[in-house]
Amino acid sequence: MNDVQEITLENPTNEETHPDLIKVSARSRSTAVAGAIAGVIRQHDLAEVQAIGAGAVNQAVKALAIARGYLERDAIDIVCTPYFTEVDIDGSERTAVRFKVEPRA
Repeated sequence: MNDVQEITLENPTNEETHPDLIKVSARSRSTAVAGAIAGVIRQHDLAEVQAIGAGAVNQAVKALAIARGYLERDAIDIVCTPYFTEVDIDGSERTAVRFKVEPRA
């Protein structure tokens, strides 16, 4: 499975606070997601990571820990703030966990 199918980066036009939304599935490779998180933080100083389901949340949390290590090499420490949000998937409303990721002040 290639990483393009596993990680989706979006630039929603209606959400100014989410420059890039990284969607994580239970099958996502945590190192690939971590690289995406680190890249977005380096470019925008803000990333949003979204996961639906226990397996996806597990992969997202592992990716956040790995991304912290990647960014540590650049002297960037991150803070992750989790919250719930409702998302529409094929006409069905689901609860997702999102992590707001930003450099520590």
